[in-house]
Amino acid sequence: MTSSSLPGAPFLAYREQHLFIEELNLQALAKTHGTPLFVYSKAAMLHALAAYQRGFAGRKAKVHYAMKANSSLGVLQVFAQAGCGFDIVSAGELARVLAAGGRASDVIFSGVGKTRSEMQTALQAGISCFNVESEPELDVLSEVAVAMGKVAPVSIRVNPNVDPKTHPYISTGLKGNKFGIAHERTLQAYQHAASLPGLKVVGIDCHIGSQITTSEPYIDALDKVLDLVEQIEAAGIPIHHLDFGGGLGIDYNGDTPPAADTLWKKLLARLDERGFGDRQLMIEPGRSLVGNAGVCLSEVQFIKPGEQKNFCIIDAAMNDLPRPAMYEAFHQIVPLTLTDASSQVYDVVGPVCESGDWIGRDRALNVQSGDTLAVLSAGAYCMSMASNYNTRGRPAEVLVDGAKAHVIRQRETVADQMRSESLF
Repeated sequence: MTSSSLPGAPFLAYREQHLFIEELNLQALAKTHGTPLFVYSKAAMLHALAAYQRGFAGRKAKVHYAMKANSSLGVLQVFAQAGCGFDIVSAGELARVLAAGGRASDVIFSGVGKTRSEMQTALQAGISCFNVESEPELDVLSEVAVAMGKVAPVSIRVNPNVDPKTHPYISTGLKGNKFGIAHERTLQAYQHAASLPGLKVVGIDCHIGSQITTSEPYIDALDKVLDLVEQIEAAGIPIHHLDFGGGLGIDYNGDTPPAADTLWKKLLARLDERGFGDRQLMIEPGRSLVGNAGVCLSEVQFIKPGEQKNFCIIDAAMNDLPRPAMYEAFHQIVPLTLTDASSQVYDVVGPVCESGDWIGRDRALNVQSGDTLAVLSAGAYCMSMASNYNTRGRPAEVLVDGAKAHVIRQRETVADQMRSESLF
């Protein structure tokens, strides 16, 4: 295995057989902070962001980090300091943005089920825009805004019925998905929004899915959205910004999604062709900014031979790394120290009492009890979806900046978990 074959290279690399993230030895971090342990590279995050910034050079554009991918305060701080806005899906996420130094005026509020209380919180804070996902939501948001003496800036999320060719659980732009307003009803929805006293139409939004690895779905969705913009503006409703969501994939197992700047070169060319190149643009990348920036370190507890399978039982589990159990997702699993010894094939599994508690199947590893493994591409949709199932504390998190390691989350204790509970 070469360093260049690792997702996250060059910020994740073997040096004299030992795996490093930026300037720090991962084995030393595991020894200092224990396992399971999430470790993130700040340089990798900023490198991923720079690709989008190159793609948008000279354009009126704003990157809003889709924080559901990883909402840890230290991660949010990196993007706030880099000048990003944020895409949120709850009032809790808004509170995290503000705690991390982000500005409410740089926040877009997405999601299909915003409550009245969340609408009130966001209006009071002064967010940039609500991405509205249904016609009933338009009515409720207008009522809430009028009652507060405010006007809510809105963008309607369009469901363009475009297949992103990804896992069905993370596809969001097809007719059968719960997200957005049907392409065929968009004009009527905008006319209704423009008639409501508590709303101001400011843009249009489209997000078709996640882990997309080709540019064609984006082109298809863009053309459908621009067709709609022409119809909406012909009806006398100006559209000030175009929001094309996120969804760009990362390398989990030799995946080859287009680079962000390459993708946006194509999309901007199409925008220019159709006369929309001077519009304010917004995008909401999440996974592509943080996914390959993170690893999860885990210690091997037992090697368990079996008649049909050999099992490598580690101390990380489905509550720490939910993606394999949820999506049958693939993560590379590598040793922290390379050796020339022969490998055996194992299913890498956790200690949780579920057959679905597996991290990787049929992996060739040279491993024994006490070794530490790295689960790669773990920066997105791992810690943000972690749970306390089996009363397991969530792992600690470390953010690496060159040769410095910052603990951005302490390991959760049983006392932490029970603090809000009581006996009757």
